Amino acid sequence: MNKVNNSQVLKNGKIVEEGKRSISATIFRYVLTEALFSFLIAFLFFFFMFFVNQILLMAKEVLTKRVPFTQVGLLVLYSLPSIVAMSAPFASLVGTLMTIGRLTSDNEILVMLASGLSYRNIFMPAITVGIAISLMSFFANDVLLPAGTVQYTRLWRKILFSTPALELEANSVKRFKDTVIVTGEVTGGAIENVIILDKTGDGERRMIMANNAELKDSGNEGFSLDLNKAIVLSSKETVREDYDYASAGFLQYRVSKEDIMQGTQTVSPREMSSRDVLTAINKKYAEQAVRIDERRSKTVVQALALENILRAGPGDESWNRKASTIANFQREIESLQGIGKDYSTLLHLIEFYKKFAVPFGAFSFVFLAVSLGLMAKKSGQTVGFIFGVIISVVYWVMLFIGQTMGLRLRTSPFFSMWLPNILAISIGIMLAIYRVRK
Repeated sequence: MNKVNNSQVLKNGKIVEEGKRSISATIFRYVLTEALFSFLIAFLFFFFMFFVNQILLMAKEVLTKRVPFTQVGLLVLYSLPSIVAMSAPFASLVGTLMTIGRLTSDNEILVMLASGLSYRNIFMPAITVGIAISLMSFFANDVLLPAGTVQYTRLWRKILFSTPALELEANSVKRFKDTVIVTGEVTGGAIENVIILDKTGDGERRMIMANNAELKDSGNEGFSLDLNKAIVLSSKETVREDYDYASAGFLQYRVSKEDIMQGTQTVSPREMSSRDVLTAINKKYAEQAVRIDERRSKTVVQALALENILRAGPGDESWNRKASTIANFQREIESLQGIGKDYSTLLHLIEFYKKFAVPFGAFSFVFLAVSLGLMAKKSGQTVGFIFGVIISVVYWVMLFIGQTMGLRLRTSPFFSMWLPNILAISIGIMLAIYRVRK
């Protein structure tokens, strides 16, 4: 009679090493179902948290301006993709922690291991859920979000035409094409301390100041401001000393529909698809290369001029231009160095990597969540939920710090956005190795 030790199991009358047993389809479905159910609970939690924080506050602001409720509902609908994209990765973390924590605290994992099943029966369903959630989050962020933004912008422009008071809030600065309006306190349609900066058709810069103004809807033409006790100061760009000023007891200033539309057409990199962001980055690189060539040519010209002056020596009349030539040469060098530090290009790069880092954070969270869940002793679901929320906050803070460092300290955009994911995977793998060996 064959003797079976603790590291072997009997399968179909044959002795098989424990580590070589295949994954159980029944256990796989069981863990997968538990993980999906916990993910759904966690997703609803994060969804409503972000929903209340972002959508309902916006809806409340719009409703105070008497915007029809149906239009408010459509604004909320078009904003949902961004909420889904943000909620899914964190729900993956919390849901996996809750699932594995409950299985551990109920000793179900201990029973699986005692039955000869390996840890693969735990990791594989969790990894499957993580991949599925990452793809869902990426689809929402890369496809649904840009489409929703287009519809949101169209509807918002329509609301602005019918309710222009939405654009002029208290103590705000609003830009409409070539016009900038600075407002003080706003009560209904009455505005205090108004400053308008614009450019006339003749190319003159103009500043209009008024103690108070009244906002009026001009229908399809846009809106107008009835200014009381206004002062107008205009100057020409080419001749700074040539300026005019005037005062008026009453002045009507109009903002056209076309100016409002152009002011609401700007789309940030976050609201684009990854392909559109990459296209914009390549375009900026091409424009940057042209500017670099131009600056290099100007720098060479200044360098040659400086070299000729130095070769001629103090006896030549060009020596008197040495100081100004050196200043011009240094200015061209600084301009050339500044081209490579373009803020807009850097912002697009960070958003491009963020579009992949945040959705696929759900996959990286799986390794960390499973490893931590295996260490749960009691109240696995409750502890998993609490730890999941804490880790989600830490992850979001690290993501914010990485984005800030990328923009201000010029750190690598890829490293700034992917560092939280890399840490989550690394720590998760180390904890998993420690758990298996233990």
